[in-house]
Amino acid sequence: MEMQNDFDRLLFFEHARKTAEDAYAQDPLDADNLLKWGGALLELAQFQSVPDSKKMMLDGITKLEESLLINPKKHEAIWYLGNAHTSYAFLTADQDVANESFEKAAVYFQQAVDEDPDNELYRKSLEVSSKAPELHSQIHKHGGLDQLEMGAAPASAASTSSSAKSSKKKKSSDLTYDVCGWVILAVGIVAWIGFAKSQMPSPPTQ
Repeated sequence: MEMQNDFDRLLFFEHARKTAEDAYAQDPLDADNLLKWGGALLELAQFQSVPDSKKMMLDGITKLEESLLINPKKHEAIWYLGNAHTSYAFLTADQDVANESFEKAAVYFQQAVDEDPDNELYRKSLEVSSKAPELHSQIHKHGGLDQLEMGAAPASAASTSSSAKSSKKKKSSDLTYDVCGWVILAVGIVAWIGFAKSQMPSPPTQ
């Protein structure tokens, strides 16, 4: 059932990506469409290997930045960029390089708060982002994503290769950060997801 849900999500966001790409050809100055395109790329990145995921995330970041060039006050795009840079940082083993992405993320989260100060989600995102570098250090100190960062390891046997690919796919599909109707990537970051979700306000009861 879970695999079917993942497949359905893959199809949904691939369709969203293609639709946005076609719409861009008709109107390259549609900021909302660029936001959808960037978001779809970020979602699709979780179905890739880590190197390909990072490339797709960078593509998504480019689309979101393009959306901001058209509408600099589009706080949804600003907030998504914060999440994208956070996710990218967690996939980066080098602490200094990761910290650069974390710093960018914090700036975007602050900008999102500045544009929409009453948005509780934006304020919480800014708050928990300060914990990200320390968590990154702890994760990678214990091995973290080193094996995934290197891509698929050389297969010593067919069964070993198959098992590794299956494990990688499961990790990729399981580790997501679901909020506000969008699934924002945090591939490989179980602790970050759990911590961030625990900090989010409970939805109002109907």
